[in-house]
Amino acid sequence: MTAELRALNARFIHNFITNDVAGHDAILHPAFICISPAGLRVSRADYLAEWAHGFDAERIPYFDYRDERIDVFGDTALLRSTNKSVRLKDGVETTGMTMYTDTYVRQDGTWKCVQAQITPVQPAHYPPDETIVKKYVRGMAQP
Repeated sequence: MTAELRALNARFIHNFITNDVAGHDAILHPAFICISPAGLRVSRADYLAEWAHGFDAERIPYFDYRDERIDVFGDTALLRSTNKSVRLKDGVETTGMTMYTDTYVRQDGTWKCVQAQITPVQPAHYPPDETIVKKYVRGMAQP
């Protein structure tokens, strides 16, 4: 079960890196909602519309996910991980991390993400590089 959820998390991230709306739509529950880092509730439709162009390798030359933790409670699972990104804006490079908690429910034997919540991480709490699960440089997965 944990392996299945780990694979879903990898797919979630891959969908982001490739702007794969159809692939991402397939893993979202019909009642999906996202809670943004600012505390905004983002509808499923608005979230998917943003997904179509959320990743740009020129704007986000480095991205990883790390410190992955999965807890299963019957037909509900909490999948928590942290993203590190390097972002470029007006020639200025900024490094930051956000932790996400994705809540999955299992219906008819299939896991679907019903909520994603994203929280900024302060530098004092950055998980170390040893916890990197996968990293991308200019949109390309690294070995």
